[in-house]
Amino acid sequence: MRLKKLVIILAATLGSSLLAGQVMAHEYDIADLHITHPWSRALPPVAKTGAAYLTIVNHGEQADRLLEVTTPVAGHAELHEHIHQDGLMKMQQIETMALPAGSSVSFKPGSYHIMLFDLKQPLVVGQQFPLTLHFEQAGELEVDISVQQDAPLDAQAGAAEHQHH
Repeated sequence: MRLKKLVIILAATLGSSLLAGQVMAHEYDIADLHITHPWSRALPPVAKTGAAYLTIVNHGEQADRLLEVTTPVAGHAELHEHIHQDGLMKMQQIETMALPAGSSVSFKPGSYHIMLFDLKQPLVVGQQFPLTLHFEQAGELEVDISVQQDAPLDAQAGAAEHQHH
């Protein structure tokens, strides 16, 4: 009887771990574009701005462009980049994001990112919210942004690398 309970507990634990891994590694495809792991960092309930991150890979032979992003959790969203200017790091809005054929663009801390202004709800660990990507060629794609405590390890490494340039 104890062995049966142990097997049930082990199966439940493994099942929830596998499910958590699936949630963390969500991916999307539209036309020749592949979007991986859209995420955002959790914020205090009083925060009015946030950011979302993801990677877009263009597997096609034609370029595309990310024209805009929209989400119901914010008053508006903008494409942004960090730049070094006069010895300081600052953010600025970019109108569109070029996606050359056969290339990859990462939106990550300290680099390109999606700014969320006038948040309408707190960004809480474990929750998700929709974000629609509007592409010039591929059309529109809604992705689910996973709210996390910290950046995934690959994004942390990229941000640290970016800061040392």
